[in-house]
Amino acid sequence: MPTAKKPATEAAARTDATLLLTRDHTEVHKLFKQYDKAAEAGADASDRQAMAEEICMKLTIHATAEEEIFYPAARAAGIDSALLDEAEVEHASAKDLIAQIRSMSPDEDLYDAKVKVLGEYIDHHVKEEEEEMFPKCRKSEMDLADLAAQLAERKAELLAEAAEEVDA
Repeated sequence: MPTAKKPATEAAARTDATLLLTRDHTEVHKLFKQYDKAAEAGADASDRQAMAEEICMKLTIHATAEEEIFYPAARAAGIDSALLDEAEVEHASAKDLIAQIRSMSPDEDLYDAKVKVLGEYIDHHVKEEEEEMFPKCRKSEMDLADLAAQLAERKAELLAEAAEEVDA
């Protein structure tokens, strides 16, 4: 994952959808690092499961918002359709791994390996978005401020839905 860039400020993320999405990428990357350290240290299964669930929830919310709002806007702006197609296929593969992780117990064989592979897969996807897709989006006619507002609103709705499912 690119680390040379300074993290986007809250204000910048509100006015540029690519910066908002990059902040999500940074946040989930940190969670994967925490998970890896916990797994290597032999952390309790319930702690690892809680961490994995947080990762899965954040990725699901992020991917849903991208697929519903950002990718269609990028397509409409003429952003490379092959790049967008690949991103959507990568999302589908990540969702499959997320479903596998969520259906497992953290004590089962391959649980930690699946979380690790998901992290590696997401790092690859993030690199392509941040180095290839987002620069093209910034140069396009996309209204990144409006998209940032739409993404933030949709992510808040999805987070509220996720919280309701946990409380149910």
